[in-house]
Amino acid sequence: MALPDYEGWACFVAVADSGSFTAAAAALGLSKASVSKAVTRLEASLGITLLHRSSRVVSISTAGAGLLDEARAMVAAATAATEAARGDRLDLAGPIRLAAPMSFGIKVLGPPLAAFLDQHPAVEIEVLLSDARNDPVAEGIDLTLRISPLADSSLLARTIAPVAASMLASPAYLERHGVPKHPLDLAGHRLIGYGHRQRATPLHFRRQGEEATVLPTGPLFANNGDIAVPLVVAGVGIAMLPDFIAAGELVSGAVVPILTDWSLPQAHLHLLSPPSRLRPARVRALSDHLVETLKPSCTGAHAQFVARGEG
Repeated sequence: MALPDYEGWACFVAVADSGSFTAAAAALGLSKASVSKAVTRLEASLGITLLHRSSRVVSISTAGAGLLDEARAMVAAATAATEAARGDRLDLAGPIRLAAPMSFGIKVLGPPLAAFLDQHPAVEIEVLLSDARNDPVAEGIDLTLRISPLADSSLLARTIAPVAASMLASPAYLERHGVPKHPLDLAGHRLIGYGHRQRATPLHFRRQGEEATVLPTGPLFANNGDIAVPLVVAGVGIAMLPDFIAAGELVSGAVVPILTDWSLPQAHLHLLSPPSRLRPARVRALSDHLVETLKPSCTGAHAQFVARGEG
């Protein structure tokens, strides 16, 4: 059985991802002619066309598109194996692609990443912030932070910590409209909806065997929590938000938690990586660093708020 043409696959992936033989050659440190010959050799051995070439444009064929994800995974595994073998003998260096939810990345990730880069100045981290669910394998992402239930998949997952969340309102709002004593009291209040998948996500509460469900009815729904914070501060309504989003407002007293004797569904922060357990040393190091440093952030400001005796 013939061995896989790893060089040909690596060149194919580089051309497909960069959009040109010239860019792929620069990324791989090869000549344009070498990259072209490697892809042509691979196509000949497979008996299919992977890339359509013209004088100006390179496009992926239907067959090439169908093989691209597997090719990326093959190249990534070979690269990871090589770097894993070298990693313990060399200083950490090279690129890492890290994806994270928008608000969590903005509010929390800066200090941990700064500390890591201070320890490993030859590492380069590309941070991709989005609330959309990404595909780490297809998008070439080394590590993905996700706050949501995990669907069955081949991705490797490390659960970092539970993410604290609270029902929040401003003192002025509660003075005008009263303090809800039971979740069902929320039916008479203005609720700001927060969720990624549907307009009205039900709120489920539990307390010592008792359960209650409330459906937010407005006046605003958003798929990102940051927009809800100034609305809650201004007294527009009540919102359920992760504590890290409203950390400053909780500590300052601009918003306060309510219904604290009831528990909300517990979300967790997970760190995902592609299925290959062979990862470059720099990726393993960042993974361990994030697991260690992000745990305190997940407790949110509510823990600090209560610890000061103000909740």
